[in-house]
Amino acid sequence: MPELPEVETVMRGLKPVLEGRRIESVALRREGLRFPFPPDFAARLSGRRIGHLTRRAKYILASLDSGDCLLVHLGMTGRFTVLASDRGAKNLGEFYFETASGEDGGGPHDHVMMTLDDGVRVVYTDPRRFGIMDLFPESEASTHKLLHAIGVEPLGNQLNAAYLVEKFRGKAAPLKAALLDQQIIAGLGNIYVSEVLHRAGLSPRRKSGTLVKKKTHDPRLDDLVRHIRAVLGEAIAAGGSTLQDFAHTDGAAGEFQQRFRAYDREGEPCPRCGAPIKRLVQSGRSTFYCRNCQK
Repeated sequence: MPELPEVETVMRGLKPVLEGRRIESVALRREGLRFPFPPDFAARLSGRRIGHLTRRAKYILASLDSGDCLLVHLGMTGRFTVLASDRGAKNLGEFYFETASGEDGGGPHDHVMMTLDDGVRVVYTDPRRFGIMDLFPESEASTHKLLHAIGVEPLGNQLNAAYLVEKFRGKAAPLKAALLDQQIIAGLGNIYVSEVLHRAGLSPRRKSGTLVKKKTHDPRLDDLVRHIRAVLGEAIAAGGSTLQDFAHTDGAAGEFQQRFRAYDREGEPCPRCGAPIKRLVQSGRSTFYCRNCQK
């Protein structure tokens, strides 16, 4: 599943294409994705001008001049491709767009196609159909069923050691599970949590509450916050990680997987101490860590 850096990369790729444009028409090739599309979905989008695009956790949000907000979640295999109006390659902003999964955006898994007022077509492709699209009044975003309980953004100022002290105090859950809890931190996923914990020298098995003291906290909480920001920042700069299905809006692959220090490196030497990287399963997910230097 695309994690925060991948979603941020897609959102940044769509911004120069969508912001300020009017949606001329919307073609839906199914009744829904993971859930049915909202009533009159295509009609409510058609003719609307798109304002700003933002990301909240793993959701892409687009404000419309109707007062509605378009919400998109990429699920496991969702991606956007942009077709230039002349059907040739065209440089749009800082990204380079070429072809969709079908020759004309009509491939078997191309489920939604928006045509903009400049002739550009934006195609949403999702082979497994685990993605989500919703449309709701933007004023209700804070109470939306998918958004209201989400925790702080990991790149925002609200994430700091004091915040983690409050959330981890008395918590017996393993540190990895606590970091994956979307009600604590928004958007962190399996790949990047493994990388963060390795850099911080913290075991994924450690009880998260053990980093909180009676009158203070373990200084490694400060390091943990610093590494969260660093890993996510580096991953975004690298265009995310490509393992299976993720691709930019231009079809290019992310490159951060080439910098993995722990994730998917079972049996390889730890880059810090040389001990072999181990793999364990936590809550049905693979965790990669160094038993020797992550405590």
